Amino acid sequence: MTTLLEVSDLHKSFTVSAGVFQTLRHEVLKGVNLHVDAGEIVGLVGESGSGKTTLIRSIMGMQRPDRGSVRFCGAELTTLTASALRERRRDMAIVYQNPLLSLNPRLSVFTLIAEPIIHHEALSGEVLRDRVHDLLGKVGLNEGIALRHAGELSGGQAQRVAIARALALKPKLILLDEPTSALDVSVQAQVLNLLCDLQREQNYGYLMVSHNLDVIRHVCDRVYVMEKGRFVEDGPVLDVMERPSHPYTRTLIAATPFV
Repeated sequence: MTTLLEVSDLHKSFTVSAGVFQTLRHEVLKGVNLHVDAGEIVGLVGESGSGKTTLIRSIMGMQRPDRGSVRFCGAELTTLTASALRERRRDMAIVYQNPLLSLNPRLSVFTLIAEPIIHHEALSGEVLRDRVHDLLGKVGLNEGIALRHAGELSGGQAQRVAIARALALKPKLILLDEPTSALDVSVQAQVLNLLCDLQREQNYGYLMVSHNLDVIRHVCDRVYVMEKGRFVEDGPVLDVMERPSHPYTRTLIAATPFV
């Protein structure tokens, strides 16, 4: 199986204020190791403040780690120049928690999906239009919605547009940062089913961040459990959920109302 993403011994700290004339270094990631293979859905769980978002941002190159390695499709991302990193990112995509915040409400759906295609592939005219309409069809939206503005969409429609935008450049790896937590319960299952259908059809690798262990159990192949910047447990999702070995994992599972 092809390894898409390999994170090794990743460390990241931030400077925080500890008074008027004093600052402290707060270590958020403490030697994280993780990998995602092609065609695999990997879950990442932990409490708020455990370091999940910092890890996602470090993988995407939005912030540089203090030390450690992030390799994507064999390339070391932490040493790339900004322009080289932007080019490499076309094979990676991210879907954020709240689509109504991540999409510019003043832009049309067509523009939002077309932007990355125009930037990276310089398509235009009917070829671009057909590509956008095809992406809308993949996420279960009709062509007419392309003329609407993002601010006019429901939460479920907006998240489908965000997914279509993420798929625009045919990525190999998609990072899902709480992709359904901002949606109504009735819509969450639809979006999750859509993500799973797309993953099976295209053999994407997913790294899914979620506080909902029930979602992780039903969707993921493997799971990493993060506490205070470290992974305390990882393995096949059913093994971890049904036979957790770490006290922190058992606490998380005990607090989750599985259905």
